[in-house]
Amino acid sequence: MRTLSDGLGYLSYDVVGDGPPVVLVHAGVADHRMWDAVVPALAERYRVVRYDLRGFGASAPPAGPFSETDDLRCLLDHLGHDRVRLVGASWGGRVAVDFTLTHPDRVHSLAILAAPWPGYPWSGEMVAYDEAETAALEAGDLDAAVRVNLDMWLRGPARGWDEVPDGLADRLRGPLRTSLANQAVVGEYSKGPAGGDLAAVSVPVLVGVGALDVEDFRDIARRYAAGIPGAVLVEFPTAAHLVALDAPAELLAALQPFLAR
Repeated sequence: MRTLSDGLGYLSYDVVGDGPPVVLVHAGVADHRMWDAVVPALAERYRVVRYDLRGFGASAPPAGPFSETDDLRCLLDHLGHDRVRLVGASWGGRVAVDFTLTHPDRVHSLAILAAPWPGYPWSGEMVAYDEAETAALEAGDLDAAVRVNLDMWLRGPARGWDEVPDGLADRLRGPLRTSLANQAVVGEYSKGPAGGDLAAVSVPVLVGVGALDVEDFRDIARRYAAGIPGAVLVEFPTAAHLVALDAPAELLAALQPFLAR
C-alpha cells in the first residue's frame, strides 16, 4: 500500500494492472480488501485503484473537517487520472454517486452496489440495528458492536450463518473493528453526502443489490435505477449487502461488459 498525505492525515491506496483506470470504493463496514476476489480479473484489462477511506483500513482518521469526494478527487489528481470508471459499495457507493454529481466530467461510468439514500425513512429493522450498535459502543463493547454489524451486513436478514461462505466473517472482523473504533471521529468531521440531481447523471450506470439484503436497500436500489436516466438494475441472488464478498464471480460477470462500454 502507498500513502497520500495532506494536512488532515493520509490516505492509503493500492494500484495494480494496466489500462483504463477503474476505482473501487469500499463499504463503510470494510476496507479496500473487500475487493480482493475481483481485483485479479479486473487487473488483466484495467488499472485498478483501491483506497481506504479516511478512518478506515490503513488510512488515518481525520484530523479535521473533510469531504470524501474531495479525498477521491485529490487521489485521482495525484495518480494523474482525468476520467475513471467508478465502482462503489454501500457507503462507498454513495461516495461514488456524490463524486459523479460533483465532478461529472471525471467519470466515464458508474457502478453502485447497495448504496444508501440520504434521508431515507429507515424501517424498524434498520432502527433496531442502529440502536443495538449504539448501545454496544456506548457500553465500550467493541466486540458486541462487531457482532451486530456482521449479523446485519454479512449474514443479512434472509439466511443463517451456515449459508455464509466460509471465512468471510474472519476477513471482515478486523476492518469492522477499525471502522467502528474511528466511527465517532469520522462522523464528527465528515461533511457528508454532497447531494444533487440524479437526473443529471449522463454516464452509463449499473445499480446492483443482493437479493438477500435488507429490504430497505433493495428499495433504495430501485430508487436509484428509476432516478438515473438509463441505469440498469442487477440483482445478485446469492448475495446479501456485500456483493463483492458474497458473489465475486457474479459481480465480475456483471461488471466486465459494463466497464468495457
